[in-house]
Amino acid sequence: MKDKSKRSRGLSPNGDGRPTAVDLFCGCGGLTVGLKKAGFRVLGAVDVDPLSVKTYKANHRDVEVWKTDIRDLKPSDLLQKIGLNEGELDLLAGCPPCQGFSTMRTLNGAVSVEDPRNDLLLEFQRFVEALRPRTVMMENVPGLADDERFAAFCRKLKKLGYLGDHRILNAAEYGVPQRRRRLIYLAGMGMEIPFADKAAKMKTVEEAIGGLPKAGQSGDPVHDMPENRTPKVLEIIRLIPKDGGSRRDLPEEYQLECHKRCTGFKDVYGRMAWKDVAPTITSGCFNPSKGRFLHPEEDRAITMREAALLQGFPRRYKFPTTDNKSAVALMIGNALPPPFIAAHGRSIKRVLRNSAGT
Repeated sequence: MKDKSKRSRGLSPNGDGRPTAVDLFCGCGGLTVGLKKAGFRVLGAVDVDPLSVKTYKANHRDVEVWKTDIRDLKPSDLLQKIGLNEGELDLLAGCPPCQGFSTMRTLNGAVSVEDPRNDLLLEFQRFVEALRPRTVMMENVPGLADDERFAAFCRKLKKLGYLGDHRILNAAEYGVPQRRRRLIYLAGMGMEIPFADKAAKMKTVEEAIGGLPKAGQSGDPVHDMPENRTPKVLEIIRLIPKDGGSRRDLPEEYQLECHKRCTGFKDVYGRMAWKDVAPTITSGCFNPSKGRFLHPEEDRAITMREAALLQGFPRRYKFPTTDNKSAVALMIGNALPPPFIAAHGRSIKRVLRNSAGT
């Protein structure tokens, strides 16, 4: 029989003293990596994408994973499988797919475009209502803050007894070597969860990827995925000044016609700078026409291993060996940066410990 005194104090019923967590919309596992670093025992995870689930399982063999549409999963089945009852889970965390809330997909940058993925926020809410976790963490794009569904979500959790708040923060200030503005919502059942303190210093591109072996010859399939560029594009890349240069530094004859007509998107065909953080790592991070994704020195875009490291994944994190680089880039670009999650996970764990009197 489980020790109910421990459960009431928020201690893991698994006997190891670690607080428990479930990761909804887990993707390839960035949130789980962060929670584990913060000292959580992640018991379950859910995602519908087969490649993401395959990647997640390869790295987190100790977690029960559901490869299913979350709308088809009963919270009671999840609880039964992980061996907990309602109210026993310490943390429910996740990032409902956010494309519908993105400012690139909103009208006038404010009003959400109708997108069925937006309703997955209600699925996250459904699991909160059913599981009644002691704490909740949800991460998403900043555009979610202006959506009425998020306001309704916050009101519902308050009615359930949660004390919650959200902020839009830059992950670069929490040990992630890239600029990445994200909304994070933290809530506790009858207790407030403080947001994490910022890191003492920012981690640079050089600190994240400067020591890697030469791409294409490293023996790491994720670092050695080949590039295919036209001679014209290769010449443009070679002319971009090292360590932070951009297309605006190119001679007139090498300026693409589409760039001459457009004053925006100035980072395309730009190089990262060694002593700075990277730009936001997106699903297009392998394509120099999508942003400042060129290596600071070498005449190429960053590799998938470099992209993962700039997201804050461990050096040896496993990604599938596949010729479909865009599929791997999509997983990495959509991932939650582990150091950002770890920082706030530690804040949640402190509150849980204090409330338990340990």
